Amino acid sequence: MTKSNNTPLKRTQRDYSLGFKLQVVHAVEKGDMTYKQAQKIYGIQGRSTVLTWLRKHGKMDWTQSPKITMPTSPKAKESPAQKIKRLERELEDEHLRNLLLNEVVNILDAEHGTSLRKKYIAKEQEAFKSKK
Repeated sequence: MTKSNNTPLKRTQRDYSLGFKLQVVHAVEKGDMTYKQAQKIYGIQGRSTVLTWLRKHGKMDWTQSPKITMPTSPKAKESPAQKIKRLERELEDEHLRNLLLNEVVNILDAEHGTSLRKKYIAKEQEAFKSKK
């Protein structure tokens, strides 16, 4: 099966007996190797040969393709009034979060004597106005 320099000998299609096919399928399904590793180890030339054997002789069900459905979001089914209420709640939550973060920054400024608020926009506006 191998040449003297340890490279796998390529097989022809006539070499694959049923027992050989079942052995490869069993090894792949058991998890010992992937189908690509089986191709290299056993010297199988065809790219999809092992996959065909897995479908034909394997124990896994290959007849049905996996059905992946996207979950339906509740936002898609809401009416305009419900959407407005939801957005208003989200806005209020963000407003409260902003107030909390501002208060934390004020406390840190007061306790540590540093200015965490950097007013880049105000400085840029002043610089822009002075250029005119």
